[in-house]
Formats: sequence, structure tokens, C-alpha cells
Amino acid sequence: MKKPWAGRFAEKTAKIVEAFTASVHFDKRLWRHDIEGSIAHAKMLGKQNIIPQKDANLIIKGLNEIKKEIESGKFKFSDELEDVHMNIEHALIKKIGPAGGRLHTARSRNDQVALDLRLYLRDELKEIISLIDNFREVLAALAEKYIDIIMPGYTHLQRAQPVLLSHHLLAYYEMLKRDEERFRNCLKITNVMPLGSAAMSGTTLPIDRKYTAKLLGFSEVSCNSMDAVADRDFVLEFLSASSVLMVHLSRLAEEFILWCSSEFGFIELPDAYSTGSSIMPQKKNPDVMELTRGKSGRVFGHLVSMLTIQKWLPLTYNRDMQEDKEPVFDTVDTVKACLSVIVSMMPKVKFNKTRMAKATEEGLLTATDLAEYLVKKGVPFRDAHEITGRAVRYCIENNKALTGLTLNEFKQFSNATDKDVFRCLKVNESINRKTSFGGTATKEVLRAIKQIKNEK
Repeated sequence: MKKPWAGRFAEKTAKIVEAFTASVHFDKRLWRHDIEGSIAHAKMLGKQNIIPQKDANLIIKGLNEIKKEIESGKFKFSDELEDVHMNIEHALIKKIGPAGGRLHTARSRNDQVALDLRLYLRDELKEIISLIDNFREVLAALAEKYIDIIMPGYTHLQRAQPVLLSHHLLAYYEMLKRDEERFRNCLKITNVMPLGSAAMSGTTLPIDRKYTAKLLGFSEVSCNSMDAVADRDFVLEFLSASSVLMVHLSRLAEEFILWCSSEFGFIELPDAYSTGSSIMPQKKNPDVMELTRGKSGRVFGHLVSMLTIQKWLPLTYNRDMQEDKEPVFDTVDTVKACLSVIVSMMPKVKFNKTRMAKATEEGLLTATDLAEYLVKKGVPFRDAHEITGRAVRYCIENNKALTGLTLNEFKQFSNATDKDVFRCLKVNESINRKTSFGGTATKEVLRAIKQIKNEK
């Protein structure tokens, strides 16, 4: 099959080289965006009288026919033609004749692939943003539904202070809110049209890039032809935002894996989102969450891969950049799959209110409340911390809870204590006194939920 550069070369491309350099087996995924970009380019070429209008019309008609062939599964992609661009152009020329050879006027595969990737990623970013938004809604709904459930908050994976489950869930809401902002920023920098940059320096032909951008719905046109074809920082931005999102999903997954274990018993995952064992009949495994936790690693790997590819490329286009698409495609698939399955599963999770509440009664979780009680009585915080520490050691040595101490025992540690000390040590009181903005007090969490509703 004749190559577009055949005029320059005396020898045919070796079969082993064709196989090594081919990308159509993965970049054919861009076919829809390639055709979309080519139709807009043909319209612009016709409008500017760079090619005859009748040829532009013929090109557009041929491209729409190829689109239908691909959609129906009739179109056959060939590795010999290297990539999605040459496959479609070859089919167009075969279909409409010499007029098809005019389509590539005033463009290169360098700006063409940059365009296709931006169009593709723009569509996928909108879908990912929608999935994140759905997840946030689910978390807010669960926070409102389970406003009465108390659980231990942890530091160092040790029980630390009592909090509302709702407060814990809304922590992830805030993380996802920032994730969504990152993806929206990525969408903004992706929505810049590179077409018309040609190979690297622009073109001598009188193209109208703003018209093409308008046809394709781009908000901006790239300002430098070399930058437009050489950089993939919008891809890096996407992979970076995806990596941070996967960190958050992995942390949530890890907590749910712990919480559904017998050692915690805080939640029960739905049967439909769990698997069993091939040998142990009693097992119920949190595979969805484990895979989410595991899949974060492949997304991080794609970010490192792209950073490494880009970091030493001289301007402008280099064939190394062909390696940008598979990391993007796999990251898109991974992120969408993880978000979709977790959003679907979360409303079906059962929270064990009794087990969570019981866990807050163990481990001296209101010790900080005792220290702050003493501060309110005029004791300097560092002294209050030491006094409380001695009281805690006494409880541990005598197998008692703070709430199990008598007033006389409290006065052994500080005369500042009075009978009102017992109220401050109750878990419910502890939670509802955390009224600082963003705290775990019920009224603060309800305020946060109300604010979330008002933002919609």
C-alpha cells in the first residue's frame, strides 16, 4: 500500500517497521473525533476557497458515509496505514477519488492528532465531571440519612475522638469537590484548538482558524504553532487530576475494606457488590473496593509514564508522543469504571449503628474534652493536657473508663474539676460541643448539608 511520503523514499517500509510503528490498533478509538475535525476542516477550506466548494461538499459527504460504516462495523482498519488518520483518509480517497486528496491541505498529522485527542478528552472530561457530581450527591444524601450515627474518628489508625458518620462522609465530599474543580480546570485548558498549526510552523494558505474553532465548539485557539503540536500538558493535567481522584477513591476503598471486616464490623457491603471464595463457603470479599484500591496504581503509572515521555523531548513533534494515547485511554476507562461502580454501590451499604456507637465508648475517646473542660476552668492547656494524661493512665491501670471515675478521683488530678465534668465526658455531648466552623457537631454538619443543597 502506497505511503503518503512515498515520493521521498526509494525503499518500501519494512513489514517489521510497519508493525512496530503502527498505532491504529489503539488510536482507532479516535475515529469519531477524527471525522468531526476533518469535516470542520473541509468546511473551512471550502469557505476560504482554498479548495473548490464542490470538493469540500464531496469530502463531507464521503466522511459522513465512512462514519456510518464505522458505526455499523463494516469499516476495516488496516495496520499498513499506521493510524486512524491515514485509514480514514485512504478510505475517503478510495470512495470519492482525487477530491479526497485535498482534505489534508493546510494541516499535518501533528496538529490533526493534537486536535483529535483534545476533542476526545473534552468529551470524556465532561462525563467524568458528571460522575463525580453524582458521587457527591450520593455522599450528601447518605450524610443526611445517617445524621444520628456516631463513630470513632481515627488518627494513626487508633481511635481518637467521636465524630458523626455524616461528618466522615462529608470529608470525602469535600475531596471530590476539589477533584471536580481540578477536572473543570483541565477541561478549560483542553478546550483550545490546535488545528491550523500544521506540522509546526503554521501554513502559507489563508486558513480561518477561528471559524474552525467555532464549528468544533472550542473556546480558544492556540497562540503558538510549535507549542500546539509539541506539548501534551493538557494530558498531564488530566492524568494528574485522575491520580489525585484515585488517591481519594483508594482511601475510601481502604476504609470500607477495614470497616466490613469482623474486627471492625461497622458496615456490611451488599451481596451484589461482593464476591465469595472458591474454597471457603463463609467468605464475603470486598472485591469492588480492593480493585478500586489496586487500580489507583495503574493510573499513577500512566502519569509517571507521560511525565517521562515528555520531559526530554526537544521541540516540536517527536514520534515518542504516539505513546500518549494508551495511558489516556486506560485512565479514562479506569476512572469512569471506579466512579460508576462506587456510586452505584454506596446507597446499598448497611451501616451498623450499634457497633459504631459501642466503639466510641471504648478507648477513652473524650480525653480531649476533659482537657478542654479544664481550660475553660482556667487551667493552661499544657497543664490540662498533662493532668488529663495522668487521669488516662490511671484509667488504663485500673481498667476504668473516664466516665467511670468518681468526682473524688478526678479531684486527685485537679481541684478545678467539679460535678459538671461528667457531662463533658458523654459522647453525645462531646460531639455537639464541637461547634467550631467545619466541626462535627450535629448542627454544624446539618449546616454543611444545607449549604450543599443550596449550591445545587
